[in-house]
Amino acid sequence: MSELARLSFSIEKPLLDRLERMIAEGNYGNRSEFIRDMIRDRLVAEEWEKNEEALGTVTILFEHHSRNLTDKLLELQHDFEGTIMASTHVHLTHHLCAEMIMVRGRAKQIRALADALHQLKGVLHATLSMSSTGRALA
Repeated sequence: MSELARLSFSIEKPLLDRLERMIAEGNYGNRSEFIRDMIRDRLVAEEWEKNEEALGTVTILFEHHSRNLTDKLLELQHDFEGTIMASTHVHLTHHLCAEMIMVRGRAKQIRALADALHQLKGVLHATLSMSSTGRALA
């Protein structure tokens, strides 16, 4: 484990009250855990803003009976060869499917893939979960 440093800072009482509420609602053991997570979240956001190499998951919900949608999904994923690491396809109902696609690459390229998937007719919902390769978080 890395060396720890102690910090002291001033904060307005109403903001402190909100912080304490967020810590309790998030089931954090203490303020330090919460603040470490906030800092890491900001570091990940900076990686995405700077178009650095990132990790993410695109989750799509789609109607698999939509005309040619399966072929379009596969073709689009092949267009992003090297970015897609793995995918999992789940049958939710006779008509609905979900797919989770794990991706790694430049942030803009990952966003482009997520946007392209979302725009396909028959895709009911798509979301991008942004993460980090972890290099800047340790």
